[in-house]
Amino acid sequence: MAHKSANAVVPLIIAVDGRSGAGKTTLAVELVALLREHHTVSLFHLEDIYPGWDGLADGMARYVRTVLTPLASGLPARWTAWDWTTNDDGATRLTQPADIVVVEGVGAACAAARELLDVVVWIDADENLRRTSALVRDGDTYAPFWQRWSEQEELWLATDRPAPHADLLVQGHRGNAVPDQLRRALAGLPQCESLMSMERAARRGLTLQVESVAGCPDAASVFSTLYGGAEAAAWLDSSAAQDPQGRSRFSILADDGGRFGQVAQHTSGVTMVSSGPVTARIAGPFFRWLDGVWGRRAVRSPEDYPGPFALGWLGYLGYELKRETGGSAPAHGSSSVPDASLLFAGRAVVLDHRELRTYLLTLSDGSRDADADAWLERARAVVLSGGATAAEERPVSAPRFTARDTREPYLEKIRAAKAEITDGNSYEVCLTTALTSREEAPVDPFAIYLALRGANPAPFAHYFTFPGFAVASTSPERFLRLDSTGGMRAEPIKGTRRRSPDPAEDAALQEDLRTSTKDRAENIMIVDLLRNDLSHLAVPGTVTVTRLCDIETYATVHQMVSTIDARLRPGSSRAEAVAAAFPAGSMTGAPKISTMAILDRLEEAPRGVYAGAAGYFSLDGAADLAVVIRTLVLEDDDGGTRLTLGVGGAITADSDPAEEWDEVRTKAFGVLSALGSGFPS
Repeated sequence: MAHKSANAVVPLIIAVDGRSGAGKTTLAVELVALLREHHTVSLFHLEDIYPGWDGLADGMARYVRTVLTPLASGLPARWTAWDWTTNDDGATRLTQPADIVVVEGVGAACAAARELLDVVVWIDADENLRRTSALVRDGDTYAPFWQRWSEQEELWLATDRPAPHADLLVQGHRGNAVPDQLRRALAGLPQCESLMSMERAARRGLTLQVESVAGCPDAASVFSTLYGGAEAAAWLDSSAAQDPQGRSRFSILADDGGRFGQVAQHTSGVTMVSSGPVTARIAGPFFRWLDGVWGRRAVRSPEDYPGPFALGWLGYLGYELKRETGGSAPAHGSSSVPDASLLFAGRAVVLDHRELRTYLLTLSDGSRDADADAWLERARAVVLSGGATAAEERPVSAPRFTARDTREPYLEKIRAAKAEITDGNSYEVCLTTALTSREEAPVDPFAIYLALRGANPAPFAHYFTFPGFAVASTSPERFLRLDSTGGMRAEPIKGTRRRSPDPAEDAALQEDLRTSTKDRAENIMIVDLLRNDLSHLAVPGTVTVTRLCDIETYATVHQMVSTIDARLRPGSSRAEAVAAAFPAGSMTGAPKISTMAILDRLEEAPRGVYAGAAGYFSLDGAADLAVVIRTLVLEDDDGGTRLTLGVGGAITADSDPAEEWDEVRTKAFGVLSALGSGFPS
């Protein structure tokens, strides 16, 4: 970052760098034209200062010394241009500071320059495209020198690697929308927040358009038809046929397509946000980033739209984000998938299963959007046809799972957890392990999900696909709901019994759970923990337990569920409210922070997606998130597929280790039986 003079108006300096022919000049010129709508902008081309065809290194030094250094202090830059006709120094030129200065050319983001820059943009493109582009632009003049100049670039890049330091990465030669996508990405960077407030305000000046269509087609068919080929797509699937709590009314289907579509993935303190060919790299905590993109109400829903989702972000927050909420970074390596993956939906299909209507949602900034119009036409046709083509019931080969912890080692961990409780370090330890399978051939994740939902429908089931992996879940548990008016609700599950096909035995199992002193104690401990979590940002006196130790029945299990309600304090950060309760207490135990440290020692592996949260963050300020349980993560793995299933249970002082192991098997049963797999012996 530049040293700023106290007496000067200091510009925001943006470097646009990349190899020759990547499209730097064209993109910089078009970006400048867009930025001039709200700002004064200066543009500097490094090709004007390179001292000849062998002058890349000397040109970068001249640029930093005579151009960048004064501009970074808010002073005019006087520099000597290179006369390519005489092959010698030419006239002295002046570049004035402005609100924004864009410098472009090979070496614009060299190491000596980076401490003076506010934003680095790196453009990459295929080598053949780059060469063709450069020679078309500069013609025969450049042709004899292409190899000579290219060798200098490679020599520089071998020691100075600007791309890993870039705030914005662009795949060059990717269409007319790139300059506008780049401008929007710039406005999302923290260092541009103040200066580009007009651009950020335009992002908030959006309206939600809702079209209502009679009928509620088969959700699987709609998803398969509209999003079967999408790299990033989400289906929040309220697939429980019987849900007395009313949580299964709506299903939400969306992808990252269209003008507003984005994908955000966070790993180890860095959030990568991609929109088409433009990717922003934003360093800092995930929940701080989330607050910036979701923390305030951006749209209002039409009065005749009853749905809970007003477009926005959908995806998961993995358990390892605990590092931001009182836990530690994983000591045993990172998860093989991002800590969080979200897609931004600027268009979506919402199915109302109760009223048998479908709502087509699109986002508008008031300008004509031909792509949105085309999507609406297609989506409408799919809904009116009942989902177009039925989702194909593809057979699923039964994966053979292995356990990270076999029975005896897991029993030892249970005993160690009980010892921690005896020593007063915890009251309840939610110990987990994982089952994994490595399939040599690719596994169809959508077929896997259809098998799961068919065998075990659940009110918070969900399916996400992102590049390289997918998440297939039949979660029955709500982590946290935050409505647009500030109402908060958590519904922890603690206590499980496998169902029996014999009605009398099934009723007896349900009654055994209802009257279990141990299970009620587990549940009440988590209720107390969540009351505390919600109270941090709640209006005093609004935290109430509206349902305690109720029994809910699903296709494969009976479960004990409680409900805690509260009201968010006006003016409080919604993202902070989510962070205050994350991760779910039903997946950690109590007290949360010390117990998470115990779990790190006992489990000896990252949980990844499992035990995190999944759902949506809506533009009207609402959120609804499930606890990630009963969930398979499917990763592409060298031509095959790696499947991971997290399982576990709560350990208390009176836990019987053998019974706890049986509960792990019970919780795994719903997923494994749907695939035709058995619990590993």
